[in-house]
Amino acid sequence: MDKFSFLGALHTGMIEEMYQNYLQDPKSISEEWSSFFQGFDFAKEVYSEEDIPQIFQKEFKVINLIDAYRKSGHLFTQTNPVRERRQYSPTLDYKNFGLEESDLEVEFQAGEQVGIGASKLSDIIKHLDQVYCQSIGVEYMYVRDPKEIDWIKNRLHKNSNTPKFEAKQKKHILHKLNQAVAFENFLHKKFVGQKRFSLEGAESLIPALDALVEYSSDLGVEEFVMGMSHRGRLNVLANIFNKTYKEIFSEFEGELYEDDNISGDVKYHLGFTSMQKCSNGNNIKLNLTPNPSHLEAVDPVVEGITRAKLDSKYGGDVKKILPILLHGDAALAGQGVVYEVIQMAQLDGYQTGGTIHIAVNNQVGFTTNYLDARSSTYCTDVAKVTLSPVLHVNGDDVEAVVHALQLAVEYRQKYQKDVFIDLLCYRKYGHNEGDEPRFTQPKLYEAISKHKNPR
Repeated sequence: MDKFSFLGALHTGMIEEMYQNYLQDPKSISEEWSSFFQGFDFAKEVYSEEDIPQIFQKEFKVINLIDAYRKSGHLFTQTNPVRERRQYSPTLDYKNFGLEESDLEVEFQAGEQVGIGASKLSDIIKHLDQVYCQSIGVEYMYVRDPKEIDWIKNRLHKNSNTPKFEAKQKKHILHKLNQAVAFENFLHKKFVGQKRFSLEGAESLIPALDALVEYSSDLGVEEFVMGMSHRGRLNVLANIFNKTYKEIFSEFEGELYEDDNISGDVKYHLGFTSMQKCSNGNNIKLNLTPNPSHLEAVDPVVEGITRAKLDSKYGGDVKKILPILLHGDAALAGQGVVYEVIQMAQLDGYQTGGTIHIAVNNQVGFTTNYLDARSSTYCTDVAKVTLSPVLHVNGDDVEAVVHALQLAVEYRQKYQKDVFIDLLCYRKYGHNEGDEPRFTQPKLYEAISKHKNPR
């Protein structure tokens, strides 16, 4: 037994009171406690703070700065394409951590903590800014498994959390972005005023989903089950699921059911299944579940389909099938079914090996400003229920969005847990193409009207 374990049985206030009595009169307390406090004072004299070399004290301050970037860097990112970020305090200014301007050129061993070796403070700060405060903000320090935290840290610091794609990959990303933009432009001109719930403002979703399919195939995924609402659904069907333009345009013109005695459903509710050949030669099955207008109602359906396939088709191998849920920011924060489904994510009877959640965050719910729509800082804060990491990404930085999706699928395949992508973007038109958003969001839409698409 620890010889000082008896201290744990005493109230700290009682010990403090005895110590004050000892300082006034050492004989006023028992001989044993008097000896204890005498040793305590001796230790303070021999090992005073003043005797710790200044450089060691500064090293600890740099470590505190690094820890602050990891915990709070996501609050100071450049992730919003059309708004200024809210101001948070305290900031990550090095002076807030007891460091001085003269320390900027001093070399600190703490650089080892971020994978760049012993470095000048200015270089450590530059690296931390690049990793945590650019187009991708990462929330992960609340995860309780140290191995998961270390994996994410190493993955972020290895490449400074910055996409580094080869020319061929960049061309393919641009090709998918062109497809997304051209598709919306054509529909806007050809079917004027018709409801299509445009993806304009979030076109980077298409190259991101394309990369997700390709990269997941490399990591062993054989099938996707996807659920999403109406926003951008037609674009996803055309450019990810390869539903033909002819079929989609026929739905706009009302030709699909003209020879049948059935009524059908609106075009942005329909499901679809297709097989896709990936660049590695593997075939992958893509399922988009039918969706009602009731936001997030599709979430448990996607998880149920995935679990059924896991049990009946894949022998419980969660690495072979991947559920993906696309949310609107207002629905993700506001619909109760989201919380219910997430609470089931790690239960033996319902778990599906982790879901990739993508919040298409256009920062407005129908006509409601996000500041009036939720109490939480982020629409993705429900992720903390299951201690799932969140990546906040600037939707205008297409390569960063692709990079974030690749990191997300790596994490899911390794740890079989949910992971969230907060895709910061905007909605070019109103809730649908017949709405005028300037009545309720005049300042935001003044900025959007001047903003070019990411292409």
